[in-house]
Amino acid sequence: MDPPGIVPIFLALTGAMDAKARHKAAFQATVLSLGVITLFAVAGQQIIAYLGIELPALQAAGGLLLLLVALELLTGKADDPTQQGTSNIALVPLGTPLLAGPGAIVAVILFVQQADRPASYAAVAGAILGVHVVIYLVMRYSSVIVRLIKRGGIEVLTRIAGLLLAAIAVQLIAEAVAGYVEFFLAN
Repeated sequence: MDPPGIVPIFLALTGAMDAKARHKAAFQATVLSLGVITLFAVAGQQIIAYLGIELPALQAAGGLLLLLVALELLTGKADDPTQQGTSNIALVPLGTPLLAGPGAIVAVILFVQQADRPASYAAVAGAILGVHVVIYLVMRYSSVIVRLIKRGGIEVLTRIAGLLLAAIAVQLIAEAVAGYVEFFLAN
């Protein structure tokens, strides 16, 4: 999870919103991310085992979803109100997979597996809560940046965010392919 890194993407996705809607989106994205990460901290290993999925599949799915969002940002379709569906961008893609994505989910599952006493579990819980407080504050007060860069700056930032998001998506997909190759070579 990367609080400073989410700012350009958050601003790109919420740039057309007024301040109140942007604040609401920041809150909703943070709450959803906290819920998803908490769910996977508590029952992640069981969920993955029950569904019979491997980490590379989770990474590839997250990468494909992010790539679709990146393409919308790069082509400007995210700015077109007629192209907006009824979906809430605070939930998808902000809450998940950007905040609570494959990397964060896997990390929390691993940290919980490594916890061996109550203090370790408390440290993991504190870290999860702490990072979400920081993420909310960073997104909530990003409107200061909006006032500084104006609409033209948001358009430029949107294209840059789309490019960076596409790179993150390709990296996730590449890691998924490498994971599958490694799995098949080991077996």
